[in-house]
Amino acid sequence: MARMRMRQAIVKAMADELAADPDVIVMGEDVGAAGGVFKTSEGLLAQFGPRRVRDTPIAEMGFLGAAVGAAMTGLRPIVEIMFMDFLGVALDQLVTQAAKMRFLSAGQYSVPLVVRGSAGSGLGYAAQHSQAVEPWLLSTAGLKVAVASSPSTAYGLLRAAVRDPDPVVVIEPRSLYPTWEDFDPERVDVRLGRARTLRAGDDVTVVAAGATVAVALEAAEHCSAEVIDLLTLSPMDLDTVRQSVGRTGRLVTVEAGPRAGGWGAGLAAEIAAGCFGTLRAPVLRLTAPDVPVPYAEPLERLMTPAAADVVAQIEALLRTDSLPGLWWKDAR
Repeated sequence: MARMRMRQAIVKAMADELAADPDVIVMGEDVGAAGGVFKTSEGLLAQFGPRRVRDTPIAEMGFLGAAVGAAMTGLRPIVEIMFMDFLGVALDQLVTQAAKMRFLSAGQYSVPLVVRGSAGSGLGYAAQHSQAVEPWLLSTAGLKVAVASSPSTAYGLLRAAVRDPDPVVVIEPRSLYPTWEDFDPERVDVRLGRARTLRAGDDVTVVAAGATVAVALEAAEHCSAEVIDLLTLSPMDLDTVRQSVGRTGRLVTVEAGPRAGGWGAGLAAEIAAGCFGTLRAPVLRLTAPDVPVPYAEPLERLMTPAAADVVAQIEALLRTDSLPGLWWKDAR
């Protein structure tokens, strides 16, 4: 049993994969000598050397393209994008090249590539460094997308991603980097495409991902809610959610990203179609408003619902079986 912060769990996951497989390499800006801007690769350069832990220029398109080529030749690159917002300048390499290569080559090439990095609001990094990038990625066939919610899930998702034969993006909510957890790395059982039910409940199913999982769990202490941590946004574990909604009759999503194009929109459509006969109320989505992330702290707090906001929305849903107003319009 070890007590680790999430950033330390990420370091250990990469160290364990580097030790287990000589084809694994790490690339990115400041991942080597500096140990990562958020210290998520601390000590790897000293342990594995500059051939396997490579500092790159500030050129995301260039080094992500190099990683795609390296993966096609048999290596397993782990590429850090310091702020996931910066993925925008290299999106072509990921969604047009890496995600499609297996299809374009009729299976002759695979791209066992991991792209990982920090994302999300809550720490005052403002509009260009705080975005939820999931909507950019979820419509890309051939690409898996996962979101860590704790030290143990960050460890498990990253190791599973490295071993996957196709490209995987692992999103790390940077507000969770300092969080602690006691866990045994050898007992972590996290698989891509499989969600976790963290709490049983009867009245409502609450589905969350990343930083909103802790919010959902805190809110569930005040109602009979079943809480599911999705972990993987693509492919999504719809069976686990369907089974839960079949028991509770209601679905609430708690999302850190914007309302437009959020992962909850696709989930709501699937549940509305697949569980229509058992739903007692419309699907309720709690999301960020569709605005750039503000720098001002009071406004930034309104980008992600707090536990009290989730409780108020769930109580209104249970009381009326109809949708309440948008949560941020009532938040203080």
